[in-house]
Amino acid sequence: MPNPIDLRRLRHLCAAIGEGSLTAAATQLGLTQPALSASIKSLEDELGVPLLRRHRSGVVPTRCAELLAAHAASIEGELDAAWNRVQQLRGAEAVSVRVGCGPSETTRLLPIALDRLRQAHPEVRVFVEYGLNEVLMPLVRRGEIAFALSSIPHTTVDPDLFHETIQVDDAVVVSRIGHPLARRRVLHGDDLQRYPWVLARRWELERKALDELIAEAGMKPIEPAIETTSAILMKTLVLQSDFLTFVPREMIHWEMRAELLRPLMGFRSSWERHVGITTRREVALRDPARWLADELREAGAALPR
Repeated sequence: MPNPIDLRRLRHLCAAIGEGSLTAAATQLGLTQPALSASIKSLEDELGVPLLRRHRSGVVPTRCAELLAAHAASIEGELDAAWNRVQQLRGAEAVSVRVGCGPSETTRLLPIALDRLRQAHPEVRVFVEYGLNEVLMPLVRRGEIAFALSSIPHTTVDPDLFHETIQVDDAVVVSRIGHPLARRRVLHGDDLQRYPWVLARRWELERKALDELIAEAGMKPIEPAIETTSAILMKTLVLQSDFLTFVPREMIHWEMRAELLRPLMGFRSSWERHVGITTRREVALRDPARWLADELREAGAALPR
């Protein structure tokens, strides 16, 4: 019996999983939604297993679909490697790497490393996916990016991923420079409750850290007015109003230098934030991803805490 799995339909399935919506995936692929549905349905029929579960807000993969997507990511990675190698053999001037990066790491760490990479390997093109860990970790797991540069847990929670610490940072409660609490040296729970908060969602590492710190201090839990995945929105709200937020110190480096934002002096955090590179376990980085990772390690070691 011939193998019914072909790369075209695997790509259709992966797009649907990645977008969480057949309509969005069809738009991405340049197909009609019925054509995409028919392609995935034909693969389900030939395999004899369901691959997607439909619900009102989109689709979610079955375990079989997740397995196929993982293998598809490996296939795509091998094809990319083959393409780059062929281009090198042909004497092509450019090779490429796709990585992910969290908001704080785009402030200094990644730009320093990219500048160094450019000087050492000017032929390399770099594509950067930006987002929080809830977006980046699935991309690493599926092999859609070579690695992610972001906050990492102190202990590994996903057996498919490997985390390497390259820098240690902390997180701070942040206000605009003229906020009523900005120069207070002692803060109580009521002070923090008096003002609105904009925070990352509950499963992000910094948000969990804040919740734990507030609980340890015996304060009433912070109920944010706004939860978001946008670091730009967090900083802009705090800059323009009396909103407070809790973010990595590195994220506000340039705003602190410009005297626009500042950590609240009256709230001390002992929590350490580990910044690192996340890769797929037992999958070695290839050039030029390895070159960029090496530059990130050097930049992380050189940046002061």
